[in-house]
Parts: sequence; C-alpha cells; structure tokens
Amino acid sequence: MGRPIRLMCCKTISKHNVDVPRAFGSVVLALSDAQRAHWASYLATGRGSVALFASIDKDEDNLLSPSDIRSFFDSIEDDTLALKPRRILDKRAENHYVNLKEFQDWLIQATEDAGYGGIKEEYEKSPYIGKRSSQIDSRTRGRHPDEPDHAHNVYSWNESTMSQSLRRMQYAVRGEVVLKADKLAAEGRKITYTNVGNPHAVGQQPITFYRQVLALCDLPASCGVDHPNASQLFPLDVLERARELRGIVGKGGTGSYTNSQGLAGIRKHVAEYILNRDGHSAYEGDIFLTNGASTGIEFILNGLISHDHDAIMIPIPQYPIYSALITKLGGRKIGYELDEELGWTVTEGELQRRLNEAKAKKLNVKGMALINPGNPTGQVLQRKDLEMICRFCARNGILLMADEVYQRNVYVKDRKFISAKKIAVETPGCENLELVSFHSTSKGLIGECGRRGGYMELHCIDPYVQSQIYKLASSALCSGVDGQLMTSLMVKGPAEGSDSYTLFVEEERAIFQSLQRRAKKMVDGLNRIDGITCNQAEGAMYAFPRVIIPQSAVDAAEASDQTPDTLYALSLLEETGICVVPASGFGQKKGRIGFRTTFLPPEDDLEVAIGEMARQHNFFCQKYS
Repeated sequence: MGRPIRLMCCKTISKHNVDVPRAFGSVVLALSDAQRAHWASYLATGRGSVALFASIDKDEDNLLSPSDIRSFFDSIEDDTLALKPRRILDKRAENHYVNLKEFQDWLIQATEDAGYGGIKEEYEKSPYIGKRSSQIDSRTRGRHPDEPDHAHNVYSWNESTMSQSLRRMQYAVRGEVVLKADKLAAEGRKITYTNVGNPHAVGQQPITFYRQVLALCDLPASCGVDHPNASQLFPLDVLERARELRGIVGKGGTGSYTNSQGLAGIRKHVAEYILNRDGHSAYEGDIFLTNGASTGIEFILNGLISHDHDAIMIPIPQYPIYSALITKLGGRKIGYELDEELGWTVTEGELQRRLNEAKAKKLNVKGMALINPGNPTGQVLQRKDLEMICRFCARNGILLMADEVYQRNVYVKDRKFISAKKIAVETPGCENLELVSFHSTSKGLIGECGRRGGYMELHCIDPYVQSQIYKLASSALCSGVDGQLMTSLMVKGPAEGSDSYTLFVEEERAIFQSLQRRAKKMVDGLNRIDGITCNQAEGAMYAFPRVIIPQSAVDAAEASDQTPDTLYALSLLEETGICVVPASGFGQKKGRIGFRTTFLPPEDDLEVAIGEMARQHNFFCQKYS
C-alpha cells in the first residue's frame, strides 16, 4: 500500500451514463490536513468514513474514480493495510466509479488485520444458531466475484453499520482455530486444548482449602459454619476463615452486590499482602477488586484513551487483551519488540525508538503495558530491566500498566519475581511514576479461572482520575463476590501451623513442581524437532516456539488470506487434535512464524502431544516441500 502503483494507460470510463475520458497517471498527491485527520479518526475508531469520502470527492458528485481512491491509498504510505481491496480496485479500475457504500466496504477490507481469518465462518457452522433473514441468499446475487459479501447485506445492522472498532478487534486466543477445535470436538474428535491458560480444564486439581472456605461462605449458616457437625467435616481454621469472610460480606451474603471497589475487608487483605511482598505500604483505598485482571485493564484503558491520537505502548509479542481493547476503545497501538535472541528482553533503545516514531506521527503515548513474567514469551525480567522500564515511563510521563498475574509462576533458580511497585518505590527517578499493577486468581498455582477474581492497585494516580475510575467501576455495580472471596484466599492462605497448612503446602508444591517439569519438558521437546526453536520458559504457563516452514506454505497461506502460522495451526489441529494459537495473534517480528502453546496438560499427555507435534511438523513440511 505504501508504494504507488503506476498505471500507464488511458481508458474511457462511464460516469452518469456519459463516456468521460480519464487518464490514470502515476502521480501520488499529498494528503490534505483534512484527509489526514479523517483518516486518523477512521484508523483509530472506524468512524468518519462519510467525511473521509467527502474529502476525496473534490467535484462533490458523490462518486469517486478508481484513480482518486488509488492516489489516496498510495498517499497514506502504510504498508500494513490489507492488500485484498487493492486487488479488487485493480481489477475494476478501468470501468467503475465508486459510491459511498462501496467505498465503506473497501475501507472495511483495507483495515482488516491482514491474514487474520474472521470467526464468522466457523461460528456460523454451529447447529445451535437460530433464524436468519429469509433474504440471506440474495446477498450474493449479481455480485462481482471479487466484491465483498457485505456490499449486498440485507441486514440494517451489519458489517458496515456496526461498531467498526469492534469489527476490527482481534482476540486470537479464542479465535478461528479454537472455533474449529470446538467444532471437531462436537463431532467426537479428541481435542487437546493448549490455546489458553485454563489449568483446571486440562486436569489441574483445585486446592482443598480454597474450595472448603468458598463452600462454607456460600452455604446457609445452618448447613455450614453453624451446623452441629461442622467441626467433623471441616478443619477448624477453615471454619474460622469462612466466618471471617462471611462477616466481611455481611448479612446479605454472597448473593448481594458489594461496594463497587470491592469489599473493604478483602481490599485490606490485599494491601497487607502487597506490604509483605514488597516491604512497602499499600492502601486499601487504592485497591480495586476486579473480575480477573482483564476488567481492571479495560477500566484503565477506558480512562486513558480520550482521542484518536492517543497511543499505548505494548510488547510484541503481547497478550492480545491489550491490542483488542485498544482497538475497541479507538486508541492506537505502538508495539515495542522484545528481543528473542536476548531471551525476550527489551532494550531502552527500542523503547525510545518506538516513542520517537509515535511522536513523529503526532501520536500521544499515554500508557505502556508491561507483562512480567511474560505472556506468551515466558521471560522473567531482572531488576535492572525493570528499573530501566520504570525510569523510562517516569521520565516521559507515561502510565505504566504492570501485568503481574504470573508472579507465582517462576521456574528457574536464577530468576525471581520483583514487582513494579517495589521498583517504583525504591528507584531514584521513579518518585512520580504513575503505576497500575494487576493480579489475578486465574493463574499462579490457583488456576481458578472461572471465579474471575483479581485486583488492581493504583499508585501515584491523580485523585480526580481515581475517583472517575471508581465511577466507571460503579457502572458495573461490583465484581463477582466469589471472585472477591477467591482474591482474599489468594493473598491470605492458611496460617503456618494451622490444621490446613500441611495439606495446603503439599498441594501447592505438587502443582509447582509439576509445572516446572512440564515447562522444561515442553521446551526441550520442541527444540528436538528439526525446524522448531524455543527459548526457555522461565515463568508463566507457555512456550512460544519459532517454526521454519517451506516457502510454498507461506505462499499458500497468502493465497488463502491467512497468516502462515494460522495455516500451520489449523494443520496441527486437523492432523493431531492439538489446539494452539498462531503466534501472529500475539504480534511478532516481521517474517517470524510460530505459535503459543501451554504446558498445562497432564505430564503423560504432554509427552504424547510433543510426539504428535513432531509428526505433524514433518508431515506439514513434506506436504509443502
């Protein structure tokens, strides 16, 4: 898209049924200020297509010539735009003027993430989908073979009229490959889901103490904590903890709404946990209990993104909740590349380079996401790296969003988790660092994903802004009470010497040691496959290998509008039943091909899966050799 396409011919084009000579020259015109503004707005929000059309339609006849559109797209100088609309335009350039509707359809395709398959096709294959319009089959009648489907959509709420930010949002962890896996599972295929960090779904057992306390919090007192035989069924410390939490919840019980920021007693538990972890004070008024970390991340991005030119720096590769939410909220993504050769670390030079590039594009960088330990890359940052990142953000007035949900998942002896909050308090130059940290009950050694528990801590945040975050939380009433209780249990386990302590420690140790073994087993197994390389998984729950595939496979993927790693992941799924996520869904260096897989399945199943991955890789490479 960045290079002009030079058409060296002169054609006659019919406009308003009158033959008009039209020369397609090779001159690329500079965008006007209005066009730049309209394009920036559309790129960020998906809005403003009518104003953009009008800014190109100089003669105000509500039609654009193909050369008008071509000159506009060439002037954008953005090689990330999808190529399909250009191919369509090339095929129709000699004889077709474009109205507003067609222009909007082309914009939709131009701003699709290139190579990402949509979920509609797989989603619509579900046998449980209800009624569709009786005119649905008429959509393709009389349609040019290269014209987009939505150009003839009979629905008023459709691909063109819906929120374009939502349409463009991508979330590969639950995307096309997973929908295909669900379909195969419904047909009776055995599917090994390694696409998402969902420990209990693949066999990890819940920790007894947590479930006992949660059960007693939900049960009516007469059936639980006050039952005459309760002490025969539950350890004494479990009963005491359940009574404590029931007192915090209050008379309404777990079926009632709570304070929008979360129960004060549980926020106090979180503040005590942070103090014990970091050696520095935390305050319950700065703690928000959230539905997992994801809701907290969305709250903060909601408060940050206020303009089409507002940008957030995100690691590449990154967990796609960031790119998805930034797109949905109309912000701009600035990727800073983690260096695979350096164990997925980031350099200060890379951060400064990306910030300078953003400023050159008139973007306002307001926030930066840090994932430590890394997802999908599994690195654990050292103190010097964290100090550099914190100083960089403080120096440039950038809010640091520290995603620390894997802080218990560190598997190598020469690494340990250090919180961004600890670094912020102890590092000169970071006294005024604005920081929000996130934690979750879904990961660690708990794996209680379905509870949707978590918290965020706001540090050195403008009091007015914090009050508005509270207002935003209030609009959702409160986070789930089960998740709030689970958060309390995460940060405050059974006391040493109590009845439950020995079993609790044994269960945690068994989970941790198994994860440690599986991390090494997965990475070693992948590295034994010729054509696959993978860095050590120091932490988190994932391996993020790089895959070398034949050029013909790359060409086949491009021909089918897929990324090469989507083609590879679908082949892996169909051949072996193993569901992974294409690495392109997380972002990666240009030209890299790979996937993300968890190492959560049981150890025996993991051995089989690694063998199947090796078999499929050889099959795939032979198929496309």
